[in-house]
This record gives sequence, C-alpha cells and structure tokens, in this order.
Amino acid sequence: MDLVNVLHMNAGNSEFSYAKSSILQKSMMLKSRKVLEDTIKNYGAHGFSECFKLADLGCSSGPNAFLFVANIVNIVHAVCRENNLKAPDEFQVFLNDLPTNDFNTLLKMTPQVHSKLENENGFEKNVKYFISGVAGSFYTRLFPSKSLHFIHSSSSVQWLSRVPDNLLDYNKGNIHMANSSPRSVYEAYLAQFRKDFTTFLHLRSEEIIPNGRMVLTLPGRSSVDHTIKDCCFMFQLLAKSLVDMSAEGLICKEDITSFNLPFYTPCTDELKEIIESDSSFSIDGFETSEVKWDMREEDEIMKSGDSSGKFIARTLRAITESMIASHFGSTYMDEIFERCAMLVTEHLCRVKTENLFNIVISLIRK
Repeated sequence: MDLVNVLHMNAGNSEFSYAKSSILQKSMMLKSRKVLEDTIKNYGAHGFSECFKLADLGCSSGPNAFLFVANIVNIVHAVCRENNLKAPDEFQVFLNDLPTNDFNTLLKMTPQVHSKLENENGFEKNVKYFISGVAGSFYTRLFPSKSLHFIHSSSSVQWLSRVPDNLLDYNKGNIHMANSSPRSVYEAYLAQFRKDFTTFLHLRSEEIIPNGRMVLTLPGRSSVDHTIKDCCFMFQLLAKSLVDMSAEGLICKEDITSFNLPFYTPCTDELKEIIESDSSFSIDGFETSEVKWDMREEDEIMKSGDSSGKFIARTLRAITESMIASHFGSTYMDEIFERCAMLVTEHLCRVKTENLFNIVISLIRK
C-alpha cells in the first residue's frame, strides 16, 4: 500500500467526511488543554519571540486543526497578560498533512479563522496571523533547521509510514492487532512504530529550536498487554464486517488476508522508552485519560437520531475509507460500514460503554 498517495481522511463536508465525523478526535484534542497550557506557560515564562512559529502535524481537513490554532494563540495571550509580558507581534502557523489531504477545504476556512482570532484577541490590534499548508509526510523533513518554537500533533503519530512486514501469513482474518493475532504480529507492529517514532523525533529535533516544545496526543494502550480491548477493538468489529461479507462471497477472502492497517497504539512504557533512547527530547509532562467511543450526551444522541453504532461507524469510515476503497474497491463501501454499525450496536448493547485510552505527552527539545 502506497500510504503517501492512499492514506487520507475523507475530504469535503459530506456526511462521511472527516470534517463532519471527527468529534471523537476533537474530544481527544480537548483532553490535551491542560498540558498545552502548562507547556506554553513554562516555555513563555521569560517572554516570546516577536514571531511565534508553530506547526500542527497531521492536521487533516476539518475544524479540529483550527481549534488547536485558537487554543495556542489564546493561551499565549493569556500567559502574556498574566505575566505582564509583551505578546508576539506575529504568529506563523504551518498546517501539515500528506499531499492527498483536502487542503482546499482546510484553507478555505482561514479567513473566518483570522477574523475569529482578531475578535478574541482584539486588545492586540497589531498582531498578524499567517497560516499556510505544508504537504508532506512527517516521516521526512518538513521545515528548515531550528525554525519552529512549538509543534503539535493530535491523533496522527499512531499512523505508521508503512504496513509492517511479515503479517500476511500470521494475521489471517484480522486487519490489525487483535485478540486472535499471534505475538509475532504485535512485535512486527511495535518494531515498525519504534522505527517510525524514532525517525519522527529525530526529524523534529532538527526543526525545533533548543528548548522548543512539542505536545503530542494519540490513542494508546493502558497496558503492555497488546490484546487489551481499549486500543483497537473498533478495528476488530470492522474486520468482522469484512469477514462476514467474504463468507457471503461479496469480497475475496484473500483480499482480507493481504490487508492490514498501518496503525499502532503504544502503551506509555513503550513511548517513554523510545523517547529516552532517542535522547533528542526530554519529557516535560505526561497525562492519560479515557474517551468514550460515543462521547455525546443523551440529548445530542436523541437530537441527531443516530445510534452509537452509526456514529462510531462513520468515525471509522472517515479515517479508513481511503485505504479500504483502494484495496477492496468502492462497490461495497456503504454495506461494509452499515454492517460495522450493526456490530458496534450489538457490542454496546452487551457492554454498555467502551473507551479509548488517550495519551498526551509534552516534550522539550534538549
């Protein structure tokens, strides 16, 4: 699978677009607010540069990218007010994702974002905001050396640069790590994540100034046990949809065997070990939390008319459809996710609620 040209969240503003189906990712991002505040306060204790340069890696195409921008800008201004410091005269914001990302939809939102930032921080009439898109994999260099003060990434670094090797003969009937996957599958995923995340850290260390900061939010595991449900059980239900359709002759069984998602959810020990081994960054803060698969309030569910199954299946579709369509074709796309919605509904009737394990980590460039 050529991920650089295949992997992207669903474009546009349709029902199944990432822009309309990323509430779960927004909830994960909001969990990072306290860590973001502490990180910016510590970094800016003695003042900010005239132009504060920041980047959001894996921004996708929905409003979540600009939620990050607004959060950072507002926190910087608040820190300056509280400490009687001069606020930056300019903010330069780089929004990064793969070349196939829907940058058109994203950048069309910039005028209203500019207006919102100016209205929220009206006391700083002369502050300028410069927002631009940067297309490229964050497993390559993206910015000049020592050019950034702050990097942020949410729900992105769990995506690998490639599907791990040696899965075809060992992960039959699955599309990711699952309860039935042998340990060799977990080890292959971990090896690929270790390689990719080490590369990510090394590259970012070249782009961030000394003492610059980076905050990462990503889904993970609450235990070293790779079979634990809080990491990837959604994908097991999606895999069952494909297996059931294969049994009915709708899709080819061999196509399932040859399809695996390039996605890894690390436990905290794995993350810390990789960061400490790379030695480019020191850990400044580490926080974990749980986010419900369906975090909507009861009145929101009633108002929307969408069951938790449909809501979660749409979330999965928004992030996986590009890869599934590339591998299986687009003929049965609606049916795949309709079946997935039913399986999720049946599962939640038995267990009532399911959570994702969310990790937020703050790093300092040494």
